[in-house]
Amino acid sequence: MRWVNVRPNRRSAVLLGTVPLLVALIGYLIASATRHAANASDKVLPTPAAMADAMRGLLFDADPLSGRIIFWADTVASLERLFLGLGICALSALLVGMVLGVLPAVRATFGAFVTTIAVIPPIALLPVLFIAFGLGETAKVALIVVGVAPFLIRDLAEHVAALPQEQLVKAQTLGASSWQLALRVALPQALPRLIAGLRLSLGPAWVYLISAEAIASDVGLGYRIFLVRRYLSMDIIIPYVAWISLLAIVTDVLLMQLSRRAFAWAHQGQR
Repeated sequence: MRWVNVRPNRRSAVLLGTVPLLVALIGYLIASATRHAANASDKVLPTPAAMADAMRGLLFDADPLSGRIIFWADTVASLERLFLGLGICALSALLVGMVLGVLPAVRATFGAFVTTIAVIPPIALLPVLFIAFGLGETAKVALIVVGVAPFLIRDLAEHVAALPQEQLVKAQTLGASSWQLALRVALPQALPRLIAGLRLSLGPAWVYLISAEAIASDVGLGYRIFLVRRYLSMDIIIPYVAWISLLAIVTDVLLMQLSRRAFAWAHQGQR
C-alpha cells in the first residue's frame, strides 16, 4: 500500500497529533533541567515549578491598584478586541466580497483597489492608526480589520467569482434576479469559505493584536508579555504564549465545528 493511501482513523489521528507535542514538551524539560543544573538562576528556560510560582499571583490574587485579577483581565481585554475585530472583518468581507464576486463590473472597478490595500503591511500602518484614532481601543481593533479584512474580501470575491457558470445560468433561466442570485446561489457557498478564511486569519489577527497592545495599552495579553520582558520574566512570558496558543486552537476548533454542523455538505469526503 502506498503512503498516500494510508488514512488514520480518528483515534489514531489524535494519538499521532499528540506525539510532536509530547516530544516538544520532553525536549523543553530536558533543556530546562540541563540549564538549571549548570546555573540555578537561569531565566531563559524556567522550570515548570518556577512558572507555576510566577503565575500563581497573576491567576488568583487581585491587583492592589486596579482590583482586577491580572491574568483574567488581560484575557478578557484581548478576546474582546480580537472578536470585535474579526466580527467586523467577517461582516465587511461578506458584504464587499459578495458584491465584488457577483458583479463583474464592480470587480473590474474596485478589484485592483482592494488588492492594493491587501498588500500593504498592516504593521507599517500602526503609527497612522494611532495618530488617526488615538491610543484607545479603536486603533487596536482597526489594526486587526486593516490586516485581515482585505485578505478575506479578496478570497471570498475570488471564490464567488469562480462558482460554476452553470449554476448562474440555471438560476437565471428560472427567473432569478441579481439579488436572488446573490442570496440563493452565491451566499450559501460563500459562508463556508468565509469561516475557512477566518480560521486561516486567526494567527495574523493575534499578531496584529499583540503588536497593538505592546505599543499602547494598559491591559491585555500582549501588553503583559512586553511589560515583563524587560525583566527577562520568561516564567510569565512562556505561560502567556502557551495560553494565547490554546485560545487560538480553541477558537479554530469552534469555527471548524460551526462550519461542519451548519454546512455539512461543504465537508463531504473530509475527516
